[in-house]
Amino acid sequence: MTLRDNSYLTRIKTLEAACQTYGTPLYLYDADKIVAQINKLKNAFDWPGLKIKFAMKALSNLSIIKLMKQNGVDIDAVSLFEAETGLLAGYQPQQIMYTPSGVKFEEIVAGVDKGFQINIDNLPSLIKFGAQYGNSVPCCIRINPHIKAGGNYKIQTGHKDSKFGISLLQIDEIKAAVEKYDIHINGLHMHTGSEITEVDTYMEGAAVLFKLAKKFKNLDFIDFGGGFKIAYKEGDKTTDMEGLGKALVPAFAEFCAEYGKELQMWFEPGKFLVSEAGALLVEASVVKNTPYSTFISVDSGLNHLIRPMMYDAYHEIVNVSNPAGEIKNYNVVGYICETDTFAWDRPLNEVRPGDILAIENAGAYGFSMSSNYNSRPRPAEALLIDGEVKLIRKRETLEDILKNQVDVF
Repeated sequence: MTLRDNSYLTRIKTLEAACQTYGTPLYLYDADKIVAQINKLKNAFDWPGLKIKFAMKALSNLSIIKLMKQNGVDIDAVSLFEAETGLLAGYQPQQIMYTPSGVKFEEIVAGVDKGFQINIDNLPSLIKFGAQYGNSVPCCIRINPHIKAGGNYKIQTGHKDSKFGISLLQIDEIKAAVEKYDIHINGLHMHTGSEITEVDTYMEGAAVLFKLAKKFKNLDFIDFGGGFKIAYKEGDKTTDMEGLGKALVPAFAEFCAEYGKELQMWFEPGKFLVSEAGALLVEASVVKNTPYSTFISVDSGLNHLIRPMMYDAYHEIVNVSNPAGEIKNYNVVGYICETDTFAWDRPLNEVRPGDILAIENAGAYGFSMSSNYNSRPRPAEALLIDGEVKLIRKRETLEDILKNQVDVF
């Protein structure tokens, strides 16, 4: 949700009205931006069997999932509850890719019982799967391509020491298990990391999958993952989606011709679809001057948006209430009893107590990573759709925080 462009400056009253109606902190998402990002992907990859699977761990609100479904997007789920939320949103089980990481085998069995597309990320589980199901239930294999890609090392998932996927160096062990149990492998999958900008990096991963895919005769799809880079501030380099499409689609067509079958092309974007569509709206509580800095304390913290503290992630901050004020530098901090700094020495239009600040690019991994730390309630969520702001999650209360506790006294 970019607030600095002219179209959004004209909608500031809408944001302030939303805060007056639903209070702060408030996650606000823009449906139009989500749909625009979906269409950008569809236009970039002109392939008849294109399937976009929203990585719902990025933003698992039921209304958002329904919006994805309305726009022809399936889902990728990493837990049973995520997957079952997809069912509640109206998806058919086969539209849900279930990609757990290192879970008890019972969870995989539960996924099979529900009819989800199973994606297996380790050899022990693949062997158990084969022993139990043989070729009666198809599964996908998540491959670790040994490609170091993405931004912060904490979000790189395809390097050789990553916990995710089965190492490409273990292909002989994979083949042995497949042959022993006659496992029906219907897809191959990789996800090398997040915030990848280079087309060559994607193509390197694609080459790995194309080579491995020739070892499996009954594939229906190849899942190229996600990790597309979006801009967090002016001048940021982003993924060249058009360039990637121009490189990958003909390479995929050539592979399919050699393979003898037209496979489906899958992607599983999360951040790309929803990050720029979301803002965390907070209220300035205290303006604190010290001999060294000026601090803005807001009514939120790492319990609502942990990415700046966990990943050193940069988020633009806009003073919605005073967009024409004099520029001053501030440290923007939260109300949690930890160091929860959203921004250091950040130039902002003058901030006064009571001003509404918008923390941008908060649509992905914001609410979904939130917590009740310090016994603070999680915020409300709202969706701007068809010019109207609609509540899609109520703000938590003390009752919500305490409801599962059991008093033994």
